[in-house]
Amino acid sequence: MRALVLSGGEGSRLRPITHTNAKQLIPIANTPILFTALGAIRDAGITEVGIVVGSTADEVKTAVGDGSAWGLSVSYIPQEAPLGLAHAVLAAREFVAGEPFVMYLGDNVLLEGIARFVEEYERYRPNAQIFLARVPEPERFGVAVLEGDRVVRLVEKPKEHVSDLALVGAYLFDDSILEAAAAITPSWRGELEITDAIQWLIDHGRTVRASMVTGWWKDTGRPEDLLEANRMMLSTLAPRVDGEIDAASRIEGVVVVEPGAKVVRSRLRGPVIVGADATLEDARVGPFVSVGPGCTIEASGVEDSILMDGSVISRVEGVVERSILGRGVEIRHSGTSGVHRIIAGDLTQVDVD
Repeated sequence: MRALVLSGGEGSRLRPITHTNAKQLIPIANTPILFTALGAIRDAGITEVGIVVGSTADEVKTAVGDGSAWGLSVSYIPQEAPLGLAHAVLAAREFVAGEPFVMYLGDNVLLEGIARFVEEYERYRPNAQIFLARVPEPERFGVAVLEGDRVVRLVEKPKEHVSDLALVGAYLFDDSILEAAAAITPSWRGELEITDAIQWLIDHGRTVRASMVTGWWKDTGRPEDLLEANRMMLSTLAPRVDGEIDAASRIEGVVVVEPGAKVVRSRLRGPVIVGADATLEDARVGPFVSVGPGCTIEASGVEDSILMDGSVISRVEGVVERSILGRGVEIRHSGTSGVHRIIAGDLTQVDVD
C-alpha cells in the first residue's frame, strides 16, 4: 500500500498567515501539520509516499526532503492548480495505479492516526473506505448518508441539511477511483470533487465502506481550527525540560522547554511548549501556548496562542490571547490593558495601542 498526501491547497481562509507559509507547514504544538500526517503514515506501516504539491512546492520540498527523517520514500507530484481532490488523484495517476492507497489531506489532524483504518481496509478490501465524524457545521464538509455501514449518498458542502456525518480527511481506495475521477464533471465550485467520484463508485455497484472516527479530528482550515488543534496536541505532551528555568520562575502543569531556551522570572501554566533558543523573561505564558524556536516574550502575558519562529512580544499590557503570529512578527509596547487578539503574517510589526 502507498500513501498520497495532498499539500497543494493555498489556504485562503488562513490569510495573512498563508501569504508566506504553506498551510500544511503551519506548526501545531511546534510541529508542522504535514509532519504529523507523515508520522501517522509511517506508524501505519506505509513507506512509499507521494506528496501532491502546488504553488508552495518549493517550501514543502525543503521541509520534507526525501522523507528519510520519517523512514519514508517521498516523491513529489505537481498539480497544475487546486482543482479539487479528485483532480489531485488524477494528477497522481502514475503513482497510485495498480495498488491500494491512503489519501491523506495534509492540513488535517487525526489524533488516533490511521493504522486502525488501514487494518480494516486490508480485512474487507472494499473499493473505497471513508472515515466519518459527527460535526456541528456539516455545510463546511462533504457529508455521507449511511444504511448500516454502507454508504448510499455523498454530498459536498451541502446547502441544505443532509447529514451531520462529515468525511474526515483520510480515505482508502483501490485504483477504481481513477476511473471514477475521470468520469465525473466539475461541481458548481468548478472542482472535481472526491465526493462525486466516490458517489460514482456507489452508483456503479462498487463497494464503499464507512468507519466512524472515535478520537479527535480537525480540518485546520480557519484560524480558530488551528488554535483548537494546538490545544489538543499540547494536551498530549509529556513534561520535559531540556532548557534553563531559573529559581524565580514558576511552573504549573505540563510544560516542555526545548534545548537552549531560557525562562527567567516567569510563570508558565501548562500545557505549554517553549521552542529551542526561545527567551521568556518576566512573562506569563499559558495555558495552551506554543512558543516557537527563537521567540522572545518579555514582560507580557500570552494565552491560547501560536507563536511561530522568531516572533517577539515585548512589554504588552494585558494579555495576548487566541492569537497566531507568523515568523519574525514583533508585537511591542501597549499602554492598554485587556485582551489583544492578533493574527499576523510573517515579519509584521505591530505597536498595540
